[in-house]
Amino acid sequence: MKIKTLILSTLLAHAAAAVPLERWVYTPSNLLVDENITKLTALMKRARACGFTKMLLADSKFSRLDQMDKRYFRNLNQIKTEAAALSMEVIPAVFPIGYSNDMLHVDPNLAEGLPVRDAIFLVEKGEARPVADPGIALKGGACDNRKAWGFVDETIVVENGTFRASDFPGNSRFNAKVKVQPFHHYRLSIKIKTDNLSGGKPEMKALGQDNLSLQHTSIQVAPTQDWKTYDVTFNSLEQKEVLIYFGIWGGAKGTIWWDDASLSDAGLVNLLRRPGAPFTVKTESGVELKEGLDFEKISDPKCGRVKWGGDYETWHEPPVLKTKQPDGTKLKVSWFHPHIIYDEQVCACPSEPATRDFLQDQARRMHEVWGAKSYMMSHDEWRVLGWDDACSRRGLSAGALMADNLRFCTSLLKSANPGGNIYVWNDMFDPHHNAVKPPYYLVKGDLTGSWDGLAADVIVMNWNFGHRAESLKFFADRGNRQVLAGYYDDSAEQIGRWLEAAKGVKGVQGVMYTTWKQNYADLEAFARVVDRAEGK
Repeated sequence: MKIKTLILSTLLAHAAAAVPLERWVYTPSNLLVDENITKLTALMKRARACGFTKMLLADSKFSRLDQMDKRYFRNLNQIKTEAAALSMEVIPAVFPIGYSNDMLHVDPNLAEGLPVRDAIFLVEKGEARPVADPGIALKGGACDNRKAWGFVDETIVVENGTFRASDFPGNSRFNAKVKVQPFHHYRLSIKIKTDNLSGGKPEMKALGQDNLSLQHTSIQVAPTQDWKTYDVTFNSLEQKEVLIYFGIWGGAKGTIWWDDASLSDAGLVNLLRRPGAPFTVKTESGVELKEGLDFEKISDPKCGRVKWGGDYETWHEPPVLKTKQPDGTKLKVSWFHPHIIYDEQVCACPSEPATRDFLQDQARRMHEVWGAKSYMMSHDEWRVLGWDDACSRRGLSAGALMADNLRFCTSLLKSANPGGNIYVWNDMFDPHHNAVKPPYYLVKGDLTGSWDGLAADVIVMNWNFGHRAESLKFFADRGNRQVLAGYYDDSAEQIGRWLEAAKGVKGVQGVMYTTWKQNYADLEAFARVVDRAEGK
């Protein structure tokens, strides 16, 4: 009995001596809005009451501190004061790499560019426009003939010269295979009407060889709407043949109609102008023409400036190339353009010197106003990389480009804040997550090896729940400490499964309530799960 009592006492003593897990809460906020300061303060007090001591704070305004007024800095300082009173550390998020729109507010031309090579333009009345390629016409575009398409699901019927689908449990799609020119920019359009549509999301796809997806922009279709035209664009990259798809995958209720599908040349829409994304015009014989002399200077004023800086739209009327070349002259035009991922994400080019200048300036300004102990690097879901001249002329793989950028960003924070903690999301440096062999979205080549840029003293915020055991081991073996980014708009119990997987893993120092929807309803429940795991 005495031996058993001694063993139990020893176990309890070890449990009591164990270092409690750090408790984090993630929150995005706009500190320029006074109402948000009230909400943020209330959240901090609520979180502190159940043991949270750290708050990861993201704000789009962190990318343009030089444009903020006194009210913004008054609000920022109020958060610092409230956090100090609560003994709560604020970790500001910096370096919007991947989701770069905030950075691109400063210069939308810093977006990563996809190449268009030697597109043929024809001069007429002083204007050069793309030569239409009759081979890309969608023969069934009128949507009144099922046989004119390569494939049409049985859920689709022809009604009054349109395609209609209603209350279907499975897929409802139609497609066409078309020959395209490699490295050309195309516009894909269709009209859609709906009536009480639910449970399914209309999509427009362009698939290359081995189902390589070339088009990642979402379209927003209302449950009930009259006819509306939707446009997306895609770059053919190395592909010579593309499978065009319209439809809904996985079933839906209600009714959807499709009509007037078309594929055409996108022209110079969202033309990028910067040193690492050159714009060139040549004659058919290969003589390069000079901008400002042989043709007028050209730019797209709507590129990344739709409502504000960093706001891109997939389609608008492109700028026209104006030249004094004789009518009938054919020109070979090459340029670069961005691609919008899903709703609005655009990635910045990490190799353009102006991007590095921005990152350096942000590190300095952020530390001047925050003086924080720790900072979070926002490298996350980096989906377009490596295509423009600024990247390709470096001769590095995609993984090496990422590694280099991570080293650079880490060095900026170490210079600004010697001895401070530095954090980063796991996914782009995790072989069990997004640091993978191709294909990965529109990244050129292989992302493996990106983790070579991850210093051992950088702490990893790990959200790879699907492969948590493998991911935890990978970073632990490298010597990186980790914080488990749990909840993830799933359930408070998810963090318990994270902690179960983390048993015995060295260097797991904390957990974070991670919500992208600003849903803090389960904050206390999350804390109770952590309490149970710690034996409280």
